[in-house]
Amino acid sequence: MAAAVAAALPWPLRALAASQAPADRAKYSSRAVSLVERALVIDMLAPLKIDFSPEAYADRLGPEQLAMFRASGITGFHSAMGIEGPEAHAQALAYLAAWQGFVGRHSEAFCLVGTAADLDRAKAQGKAAVIMGVQNAEHFRTVDDVKTFHQLGQRCAQLTYNRQTLVGSGATDRIDGGVSDYGAQIIKAMNAVGMLVDVSHCGDRTTLDAIEISAGPIAITHSNCRALNNHPRLKTDEAIRKLAARGGVMGITGVRNFVRDREPTNVDHMVDHIDHVAKLVGIEHVGIGSDADLNGYDDMPADQLKLLRGMYKSSYAFRDKLDTDGFDHPKKIYDLTDALIRRGYSDSDIELVLGGNFRRLLGGIWT
Repeated sequence: MAAAVAAALPWPLRALAASQAPADRAKYSSRAVSLVERALVIDMLAPLKIDFSPEAYADRLGPEQLAMFRASGITGFHSAMGIEGPEAHAQALAYLAAWQGFVGRHSEAFCLVGTAADLDRAKAQGKAAVIMGVQNAEHFRTVDDVKTFHQLGQRCAQLTYNRQTLVGSGATDRIDGGVSDYGAQIIKAMNAVGMLVDVSHCGDRTTLDAIEISAGPIAITHSNCRALNNHPRLKTDEAIRKLAARGGVMGITGVRNFVRDREPTNVDHMVDHIDHVAKLVGIEHVGIGSDADLNGYDDMPADQLKLLRGMYKSSYAFRDKLDTDGFDHPKKIYDLTDALIRRGYSDSDIELVLGGNFRRLLGGIWT
């Protein structure tokens, strides 16, 4: 989801409050702590901040906020926003400049990702590695723009963001016409430069077309399984099978209405989706894409939360809460790890889910 806003975005004091108490919110097993500490944890949809205030990127983080990132256990943050409309090109340029500047001004805690090896170095140095992405492809005015944006630092692009574009159809479109001829050229250009193709928000036919057209594996960075929850933004078993057959990886999200269509909705229900993918195509094809910043959505300022809810069609089926219980605070990866342990997963399989699978995928694409 991660709101469809252009380039800006800063942070209310909710981040500071959350950073001071995460240890009180859950008691984690020593096995979970050990796993998170040694694993390369990659969240394949994790904006650094979700805040609609202008010039959010200009804020300087204090020691407590920086400590929150370190304590999260996450190394790789795929920071991508939904940028769409006639000004998408200019907004995407501003977005990349703003947030790469933010990372540079906090170089003691963050680093940019150009290759998969940068994720490994960040893990060794105890830093947060930031993968720059855009949840759309409307900023590619021409095929040549793909190379330009790759050179500027973009490493992942969704093909569509919910609605129809020149590339293909979105998940909430009335009709899905699939990937267009122009869209096929965009995919080919992304393959050529080594930019990850993401179909998280694409419609069913567009998703299947992209998997078939791409010369290499692609990703569903943040979605869930429609077999468990009949929601248009989620992926069919057919899509998951075909994604895996080409070597792709699917990230499971913690957005409440994507996890379950009724209450309760908690972190164990997220594991149901991980289970489903693992049983359907193998543990090697599932990871995490939380689709939220470290604090989640529900503690956003009321006016911003209202604005966010208004950006999406009624088919999104938002309920009172947007975050999943137990996956709604900065140490949520520990809660998820303990839930995977309770479900009987081995240490090696948990490490694959936490980031090993996406590390393998990215290592093959970012050449």
